[in-house]
Amino acid sequence: MKRLVRPSTPQDAPLIRELFAEAGLHPNIEPRALAWKYWQPRADWVGPRSYLLSDDGTPVAHGAIIPTWCAWAAQRHSVIHVIDWAARPGAVGAGVALMKHIGQQSQALLAVGGSEQTRQILPLIGFRDAGAVTGYVRTLHPLRLLASGAAPPTRLLPRVLRSVAWRIAAPRAPASGWQVRALGGGDLDGLAALLPVPTRGMAVLERSAALLRHALACPIVPTALYGVAKSGRLRGYFLLASAPGQVRIADCWMDSDERRDWHALILAAVAQARRDPQAAEVVIWANDALLAQTLTACGFHARTASAVRLRAADAAALPPAPLRVQMLDCDAAFLHEDRPGYWA
Repeated sequence: MKRLVRPSTPQDAPLIRELFAEAGLHPNIEPRALAWKYWQPRADWVGPRSYLLSDDGTPVAHGAIIPTWCAWAAQRHSVIHVIDWAARPGAVGAGVALMKHIGQQSQALLAVGGSEQTRQILPLIGFRDAGAVTGYVRTLHPLRLLASGAAPPTRLLPRVLRSVAWRIAAPRAPASGWQVRALGGGDLDGLAALLPVPTRGMAVLERSAALLRHALACPIVPTALYGVAKSGRLRGYFLLASAPGQVRIADCWMDSDERRDWHALILAAVAQARRDPQAAEVVIWANDALLAQTLTACGFHARTASAVRLRAADAAALPPAPLRVQMLDCDAAFLHEDRPGYWA
């Protein structure tokens, strides 16, 4: 038995879909979705973003990557998050072998959440705990929970009543003195001064115009980028992804450590999300204190927790500081099962 790892090509799409089906994995597999995730060129990453492992010429495992850079203090290291990781049943060790090969393409691997099986495997192949990220939700239109047909009305009614109470208690009016405008591809190069930087003792995963441009081209969920300005000067941004039943704040940043400024950013994102005609709620991830405190003050409620794990080729590639993680850093920004997956 000879195992070989190679980059996948668009011609491999049927084989990849077959692997997903056999492994019981349900990522978004429409042709445009696969092309965007795996093969659409990205200016910030010239290497492959999808790999197949074959046994004697037969594909038995697949893994794709979301590449980024982690920065803290004066350090900067390449980091990869693996998505759509699947192995054919009976192909013992194939998935682990592929993960180890992918790990050689960067200085560290990042994992956030994952299936129960994945969470059991990761510590065995060198992943170490790096904290957790909390999912927060704020209700937008509670009655849309009933209209979705996601569950019988008798089961949904308590959730709707709770969502109504949350909505009544949440602050409604965006902060005064701030302006919000949509940002397009032509605006991205001018955002460099507003992108995340290590601060408040945190390590951050970097952003770039190329990364945001790729996110805006996502065919899986409609995605839009907005800037927030005060006195005519752009101060921050937020990225919204419209998934079934909810709007996801996939990424956000403010050039300030003041909670009132972050409060203005989050309320601006909520106001924009409320315009989505199909969304019942708006959701976001947070694992830094400033953002978490801001979300609570803005009417969000903690609902989920996902482990954050890192596997470094060398201990020097692991940030000693907490690592800030957002949905944009993995597939949580766009992954869905063609039906609402409410958090409220």
